[in-house]
Amino acid sequence: MKQIFALFLLTIVAAVPSLAQAQLLSSQDSSSGLQPVDRIVAVVEDDVILQSELNDAVAAIQQQYASQPGQLPPIDVLRRQVLDRLVLMKLQLQRADDQGIRVSDADVDQAVQNVAAQNKMTPDQLHAAVEQSGLSFAAFRQQLHDQLVVQKLHQSVVHDSVSVTESEINNLLNSPSYKAGEVHLAHIQVSIPSGASATDIQAAQNKAEQAIAAIKGGMSFKAAAIRFSDAPDALDGGDLGWRRLDEVPPAFVDTINSLKPGEVSGILHGPTGFHILQLIGQRAPSKQMVTEYHARQILVRPSELLSATQAEQKAQDLYNRIVNKHQDFAKLAKDDSNDDTTANAGGDMGWFQQGEWGSLIGQKLSEMKDGEISPPFQSEAGWHILQRLGSRSSDMTNELARDQARQAIGNRKADQAYDDYLRELRSSSYVKILVPELQETNDADNGKASS
Repeated sequence: MKQIFALFLLTIVAAVPSLAQAQLLSSQDSSSGLQPVDRIVAVVEDDVILQSELNDAVAAIQQQYASQPGQLPPIDVLRRQVLDRLVLMKLQLQRADDQGIRVSDADVDQAVQNVAAQNKMTPDQLHAAVEQSGLSFAAFRQQLHDQLVVQKLHQSVVHDSVSVTESEINNLLNSPSYKAGEVHLAHIQVSIPSGASATDIQAAQNKAEQAIAAIKGGMSFKAAAIRFSDAPDALDGGDLGWRRLDEVPPAFVDTINSLKPGEVSGILHGPTGFHILQLIGQRAPSKQMVTEYHARQILVRPSELLSATQAEQKAQDLYNRIVNKHQDFAKLAKDDSNDDTTANAGGDMGWFQQGEWGSLIGQKLSEMKDGEISPPFQSEAGWHILQRLGSRSSDMTNELARDQARQAIGNRKADQAYDDYLRELRSSSYVKILVPELQETNDADNGKASS
């Protein structure tokens, strides 16, 4: 889910030029006397999807593949795929609203900062770029808001249904599949609707066979995934990234073990549909050496009694007293630091891995030498003065293995739980596609379009 969210954020920015072009075309139509008419293309429970929404979403995907347009399926197939994404998004937002899930403006602000950082911009630069393209920044924020809501819904769904025991971790660590290392996979998933008929199952199998035939005929696996897969990552080429072999459904492990990098499996029948796998790469487990730092800090936090400017000035004054007047760092930390967890220990943060105190502090420490004191720098918490006391390389293989095993088991259970949830949500919801060319051939007449 996190990977999907990150890709989505980057796609929004990539889509900006194409959306601007769409708006330009719209204005050209208007100037020529042709007034574009927005229409409803789908009814989703009590909500609707407009033609303009679909057009913008399709334009975003086309912009993402602007340098490789041949990777995309025919435009009618692409529109149906994108529409299905929009339908699923609407349903998730509706269910989240029913459950009282909310996202604050502060959460969206943080997401904006994350998108800006990923694109090597400041938030102000991102705002200007979005507005300059012709896309409303309010609409941009709404897209981020919706993604955050879906993340919270996902967490809510899997929270009570996913638990990992110590015995499960021990069994996994002792299993041959865990010791086998990691595999880089891509997949094509042809879904079977919940409560599918024999006709539905045969139609899905035929689609999977078409995908296999296309790959054997020379189509790249990525292009085939974009064209034939029903999975949420289809338009990203079906890339599952690197994952430990134990994270793969057990029914597929033997097939993966029989493949060499680059090879493609046959059609595999799973509980949710038909699957085709490609093994992109494989790597053995290795010793996990981690750099740890010992440091201490002074934190000056703005407050009602201390303005942001005054906090910066105070931090600079403390730095001068330590570096130029050689006053005791520990005493100043105990007297003046606003970090409740370290102040009483003279600012001592103990030994920790690079990211444990946040990426910014970790980055600063990696650039310093033992004994060096940093000039004041600002984070969301306030103004920091750091002193790096030492560094060491530690063998964390066993500790990280347990953490990875716990995460792998949890991720596998969470993925299955949420996939089941989405399939049930889609099959039990009222979805009516109103535009004939956007309907699948097996869409039901009762208004519940098949997944």
